[in-house]
Amino acid sequence: MIACTNCQRPYPEKGVPYQCPKCGGLWDYRIFPLFDPARVEEKLPGIWRYRHAFSLPEDAPMISLGEGNTPLIWSEAFNRHIGFKLEYQNPSGSFKDRGTAVLVSFIRGRKVKSAVEDSSGNAGASFAAYAARASIKARVYVPDSASGPKRNQIEAYGAEVIGVPGPRSNAAEAVRQAALKGEIYASHAYLPFNLPGYATAAYELWEQLNDAPGTVILPAGQGGLLLGISRGFTTLKQSGLINRVPALVAVQARACAPLWALANYGTQGLASVSEAPTLAEGVKVKYPVRGDIVMRAVVDSGGTFVAVDEKEILPGRDQLSGRGFYVEPTSAIVWNALSQVVERMPEPIVVMLTGSGLKYSNS
Repeated sequence: MIACTNCQRPYPEKGVPYQCPKCGGLWDYRIFPLFDPARVEEKLPGIWRYRHAFSLPEDAPMISLGEGNTPLIWSEAFNRHIGFKLEYQNPSGSFKDRGTAVLVSFIRGRKVKSAVEDSSGNAGASFAAYAARASIKARVYVPDSASGPKRNQIEAYGAEVIGVPGPRSNAAEAVRQAALKGEIYASHAYLPFNLPGYATAAYELWEQLNDAPGTVILPAGQGGLLLGISRGFTTLKQSGLINRVPALVAVQARACAPLWALANYGTQGLASVSEAPTLAEGVKVKYPVRGDIVMRAVVDSGGTFVAVDEKEILPGRDQLSGRGFYVEPTSAIVWNALSQVVERMPEPIVVMLTGSGLKYSNS
């Protein structure tokens, strides 16, 4: 089911390599797990109702903190009726929990007792929470600039936090060095096991709308949530449950917007991409591991890429707070993006609110 995208080597039956040991290639699904509404297990909690679509081994444990089943709330914005999917209501305060629950269930099934991860905050907090639930010793590498509340949250779950000076990419390199020394790298970017977890957001939206949305707007750093939602709606279409995949709008902070730059200016645009300071730290990813696949998913959906200026982030947060949605700056970039595309994207439009405002401190 999972193989190297370069040499086609299947994922090994033992161990948890984060990249192909033969060629260093990226792991991905040859065929993404299909969704069958007849196999939804309503007695299971949250996303685990869709366990049949996770392709986990039968003996893999169910590591859950009650993730999923997030509300879809409608509000007026820019003279439109917009749906807001409250992903910040997941257990650790972000959408990451959908993917982490499946990823940690997989690695715990492989008898992993300790693992490392890198993160600007939300992925690390989510991993620390589920590692604690699974009795896995966790160590999380974060850039020194990571939000204080997020660092505190990671430590509160019992994980060790390793601060890394410099840009976000330095933390990624530090954790890869740890992996070279034999540590299990439970990467939310390199490993594909979280993608079926993210796909559950698509299944929930289908249930809440009785159809697919016309458009889904969401922040994109590594782009895992976008890719999972894309594949979720694709399998719904393959199952004959919807007629079209929604247009996907990937939102980045202009301070670090490689996907937007590539989409608008080609490879020459990448030369100008930096890791400048930004309040939207969760999407500050200069080298998205699955960037080419994310690009294809957006283009194939008829969607687009949007970059948001730094001066627009906090006003967007305030507009969302005024509607009862308290989100962190990374999540708030969707507000300005909505203003840029609302007149030209198909309805109904759903906006993913990905992280809690409780994770951010301006002090």
